[in-house]
Amino acid sequence: MPSHLEFQFHDLHPDTENLRGDVLSGLAQPRKALAPKYFYDARGSELFEAICGLPEYYPTRTELAMMQASAGDMARLLGPNGLLIEYGAGSGRKTRVLIEAMAPAAYVAIDISRTALRQCAGELAAAYPAVRVAAVCADYSRPMQLPTIEGLAERRHVIYFPGSTIGNFTRAEALVFLRYAREIAGRGGAMLVGVDLKKDPARLHAAYNDAQGITAAFNLNLLTRINRELDGNFDVNAFEHHAFYDINEGRIEMHLRSLRDQQASVAGQAFHFTAGETIHTENSCKYSVAEFQQLARQAGFAAEHCWTDAEQLFSVHFLSIAA
Repeated sequence: MPSHLEFQFHDLHPDTENLRGDVLSGLAQPRKALAPKYFYDARGSELFEAICGLPEYYPTRTELAMMQASAGDMARLLGPNGLLIEYGAGSGRKTRVLIEAMAPAAYVAIDISRTALRQCAGELAAAYPAVRVAAVCADYSRPMQLPTIEGLAERRHVIYFPGSTIGNFTRAEALVFLRYAREIAGRGGAMLVGVDLKKDPARLHAAYNDAQGITAAFNLNLLTRINRELDGNFDVNAFEHHAFYDINEGRIEMHLRSLRDQQASVAGQAFHFTAGETIHTENSCKYSVAEFQQLARQAGFAAEHCWTDAEQLFSVHFLSIAA
């Protein structure tokens, strides 16, 4: 059996100009906002992995347990020897469970964080030498082309999108993203996606306001990144993490709240903040099973199967595309 300990690396990462343009336009809005994809510099990725292990943060351990319990059933639906494409590869813990159950011919990891992506792809290439591994550093919220992996174009394309990351999109954005994903999967393809479920707001509040303050550090690190990469002068200590559940929108919102009237500059442009004003940094939309299945159908998928845990905290959906 050939060994593929080395992996292809394709760098399509948005450059600093993308970050600069998005940050300047986001801070110029009447309601200031920054895209959550910019959380994931090297430090942000480390902090997010720490969040995943927190006692309050149920999604990671719940989804991992579900994968361990049901990976065999999932693999039977996905089929063997396919091309497994993962959006938001992260640490790869859940990916290992799926690779071992489904035995894909190749695996393509897509993530916006170069550091986390290189580590994940390298570890998976070493752990599964029979699987061809490629890594693409890119913003998967936008249309993109997959790298060519010789001999695999006709294999079934299976997209894996764990971690309830789809909740970071608004519902309208999620529909657009699912349509992108459907194009990548193509005829006869499939998608396995983790989706956080609606639940007691107190449980959600605790998950995004952990006692150790790691989620707060993750949120505030965005200002540190802007200071470092865009010549910003934010006083990070003059902002605080603010997260709450909006029951009408069915989502957690994360904000950075200004503790006083102040001014900050980014790339030579000045921005004023009043005391209490916020920068909206992330949404985390929650769905019922029926709501997400309806969204998937709107995007052109058939919503064939759904797994949930005993507490009904989390769901994993198998979506297919007609051949």
